[in-house]
Amino acid sequence: MAANTITGSMVALVTPLHDDGAVDYVGLKRLIEWHVDAGTHAIVAVGTTGESATLDYEEHIAVIRATVDLAAGRVPVIAGTGANSTREALALARGARSAGADAHLSVTPYYNKPTQEGLKQHFRAIADAVDLPMILYNVPGRTAVDMAPDTTLSLAEHPHIVGIKEATGSIERMRDIIQRGPDDFAVYSGEDNLGAACMLSGGKGSISVTANVAPRLMAQMAEAALAGDQATTESLDARLAPLHRELFCQTNPIPVKWALHRMGLIGPTLRLPLTPLDDVYQAGVEEALNEAGCLDPD
Repeated sequence: MAANTITGSMVALVTPLHDDGAVDYVGLKRLIEWHVDAGTHAIVAVGTTGESATLDYEEHIAVIRATVDLAAGRVPVIAGTGANSTREALALARGARSAGADAHLSVTPYYNKPTQEGLKQHFRAIADAVDLPMILYNVPGRTAVDMAPDTTLSLAEHPHIVGIKEATGSIERMRDIIQRGPDDFAVYSGEDNLGAACMLSGGKGSISVTANVAPRLMAQMAEAALAGDQATTESLDARLAPLHRELFCQTNPIPVKWALHRMGLIGPTLRLPLTPLDDVYQAGVEEALNEAGCLDPD
């Protein structure tokens, strides 16, 4: 499956953990079945929301492989494979391909702050070496490097580079890439609060944190947006707006893991250096869950 055929609500799935920090594969199965039943259009495994930074290589590939096996072809699986070392990102991309992922999501190298030329060489080296559709990921708030639109469009010429997850907080940036990019180059929103606007502007989907807790509503909103139904899209997105806000009250995935635990779907565990949601934020997240109908009435 080509990545540019993957559209809609694409959940940036959390990685459930046992109390001792080991991966909870039973919990992972529970989440995947829930998403398939709710109509989620694709699953992103072991991205930032999946705590990729604290999973070692073997765990990382094992979670991708388990996600592919559990999804069983019912929804596409996009594997998170980014790293700030090109050699490491290459190894993760090869592992994702071996695990059976449909595509991979590769973030701009963080901390070492490559130049625009460095970004081009990094991504082209991976795309040249690994025959798996690649989605670029630009999130300067996390990485301290911003991939310029012209760099993105240059990379879009590579046959294995098929899309970008844009998380700059700018709908204008997304629209610029949509308008100037090849017709078969997909732009995905990496900001939940801009997902509806991105899709209404010609984007192909939203790689979403909110979809973790409201998968059905997110899928319905994405379907309406991709169909060009602005009124329905905006109505559904208004119900989701408190979640778009509150799930980022502290560093992602701290709030969304608390929310899923509150919903009874996973345990509360995060790996250090992430810590549980501060008490002061819990009422706001719970209220947002209630507004979106995510909690069963008492």
